[in-house]
This record gives sequence, C-alpha cells and structure tokens, in this order.
Amino acid sequence: MSKARLIITAIEIEGRTVADVVAAYGVSRSWTYELLARYRAEGEAAFEPRSRRPKTNPTAISDRAITLIVELRKKLADTGLDAGPDTIAWHLEHHHQITISPATVSRTLTRHGLVEPSPKKRPRSSYTRFEAAMPNETWQSDFTHYRLTDYTGTGADTEIITWLDDHARYALHVSAHHRVTGPIAVTTFSEAAGQHGYPASVLTDNGMVYTTRFSGGRGGRNGLESELRRLDIVQKNTRPNHPTTTGKVERFQQTLKKWLTAQPAQPATLTELQALIDVFVEEYNHRRPHRSLPHLATPATAYQARPKATPGADRTGETHYRVLHDVIDSNGKLTLRVNGRLHHIGIGWAHRRTRVIKLVDDLHVRVIDAATGELLRELTIDPTRDYQPTGRPPGPDPRNRKPGPQLGSGQSGIS
Repeated sequence: MSKARLIITAIEIEGRTVADVVAAYGVSRSWTYELLARYRAEGEAAFEPRSRRPKTNPTAISDRAITLIVELRKKLADTGLDAGPDTIAWHLEHHHQITISPATVSRTLTRHGLVEPSPKKRPRSSYTRFEAAMPNETWQSDFTHYRLTDYTGTGADTEIITWLDDHARYALHVSAHHRVTGPIAVTTFSEAAGQHGYPASVLTDNGMVYTTRFSGGRGGRNGLESELRRLDIVQKNTRPNHPTTTGKVERFQQTLKKWLTAQPAQPATLTELQALIDVFVEEYNHRRPHRSLPHLATPATAYQARPKATPGADRTGETHYRVLHDVIDSNGKLTLRVNGRLHHIGIGWAHRRTRVIKLVDDLHVRVIDAATGELLRELTIDPTRDYQPTGRPPGPDPRNRKPGPQLGSGQSGIS
C-alpha cells in the first residue's frame, strides 16, 4: 500500500488527526491537506501518478519559430545550401528577428524527424587546423569535375578551377573549362590577382598544372611556378595523399557541386554552367553565413575586415599588426594597452555590447564590427592621453533628446 493511501486510510477511516498522521509518517502538513482535498474531490483517482511537467514553460519557443525552422530547413536543403542548426539560427536572427540557440534548433529538427543519422567521422581533434591571419596571406586552389547534361541525359565532362582566400574563405575566382591546363591556371590566377591584389603565398596540391617538381626534373618550372617566382610569391604544395591540407578549397568545391546538383535546370553548355557558378559565388560570398568564420560572418565581410598581405611583406618584422577581439562596454568604450599604458577609446553609446575586432598597427587603430564588417572608428592613439575622445561634443546625442515643454504666448518660463 502506498504512503498516500495509508495517510488517507488513517484520517478518513481510523479518524486520526492530521497532526498525528504528519508526525507518524514524516510528511509535510501542506502535502497532507493537499492529498486529503484531492481524495475528497476525485476519489480513487487521487492515488494515480501525476505528471511533474510544469503547467507553463516560459523558455519554450513559439509555434511560429518552429514553423520557420522547418520551412528554412526544407528551403535551404532544396536549393543545395547548408541547412544546419547554426545556419538556420543565423537566418532566424537576421531575417526574422528571432534569437534561438543552435542547440534548440537541433532539438526541434530532431523532434520533426529532419535529422538523418550519419556514420561517425574522424574526430575533429585529430586534425591539425591552421588559418592565415590576414586576407591574401595564402590562397588555396584546386579544380574538380562536373558533367554537363544534354538531350541524352549525359553530356561532356568539364573541370571547374577555384582560387580561394585561406583566411576569409572568400571565393576569388571560380570558372569552368573543358579541361584545366597549365596556361589556364596562370590566366585564372592573374585574373583573381587583378581584382584582389597579389597574395603572399599560394597553397595547392601537386597537380601538373600547379607544379612540376615531381615530374623527374624534365621541362623545368611550369608557367605558374615561373610567374609566382617572378612576383616573389611563396609557393606551397601539399604532401602526396594529404588532401586535408587544402581542405578549405576542397570543402568549397563540395558545397558548390551540391548546389549545382540541386538546381532544377541542369546546364547543357559551358556558358550555362558558368552562369550558374556566378550565381552561387555571389550567394556564397555575400549572403550565405559561413560556420567556420567568427559570428557566422560572410566571406566578403571577413575578407574586407583586415589589411591584406602582399608578396614579400615581412608580417612579423617591421610591419606588425595586432588583431584583438573585444566587446564594447556599457558606456560605449574600449580599452587598449599601448607601450604598457592602458588607453580608453570612445566608440559611442549606440554601439554598446557590440562584438568588435581591433586592428592595431603601432598607434593606428581600426575598430570593426565583428559580425557585419562595418568600420566603427579609425584613429591614431595619442600616447599622452588616457581617454581617446570621439570628437563629438560632450553630453548625450542631440538626436536622442526629447523635446521640452512648449511655452504658450505670454509665458516667460520664469517662476
């Protein structure tokens, strides 16, 4: 017999007092009265187990948010774009003004059966991760295959070459060719450099279009090797059978081909394929959030946020940049230590609690919004001053002031 039934039996049948039962069974007086009231109202149903689930859940997401998560999952997946929890959470925040954690999005997708189980992969901790500190410090390049579609359903095979910035994952150049050759590698590199400047180094695999150092020494350097040497650009190549070294451009190609395959109208000519590639590159660079970048920024934002490296530049010697991540405090200020002294930099009350990147070159400082890439302030530190003012008049922003009471005619405002 349960304790609840024993207590009810003692009070209702044996006629014992509540105080006596509470002392005998070691239960609280309030629970005893609650049980007694429930038994007198419901009878035997009072002894059935009851759910401990709370009547309300203030932290539960709304039905609208759940619907948007499901719709975004389907929309992004159907178009061949990334549809993971981080990406969906980013779209909810930036396009629907709903802030939900990726973990909550993941649980919602699981409840709706939208997560496909996948085999266990090699743990991330086993990889040696690296990332260039500045844009144009290293470009990665590779090419992949994509088959056209004609009236028979299977067309000619093509090759797509990509030049990708290692720091920002920015797609500098992506073009389709019937076959990628050595001259095409040089031409595409020059086109990318003409738009974005020359890089300090280039990282590729050991394909013959990139290097001939494994060809037995016959023929000397190829076109790309000679061009890089002429421009004083460091050429780096992966070890054989180590594709993860150029993993960023490999992953880009995987994303590109997934998107191309998802398009309802498959390209039948090289021109049609290039048109689709241009659409994807625009989406990838400027609108699609990138999970590997801070705050899920777009590659274009990350590429424009910092100074660019150049060939032959000694980035660790005379020219030295400090890249610092910080959050503007509640008063709209940042701190920066220069020559052992702490300085306070005014940014503005409107930007309080904003995550920023501080790019410091000796006394020259640029403060950039970490999420959008917007330049919030650029200044030269005055070493003789603690506080570096914004240059605006002191006091609250006049645009935020509320108008005072209007005086009627004949009123002087003096009492």
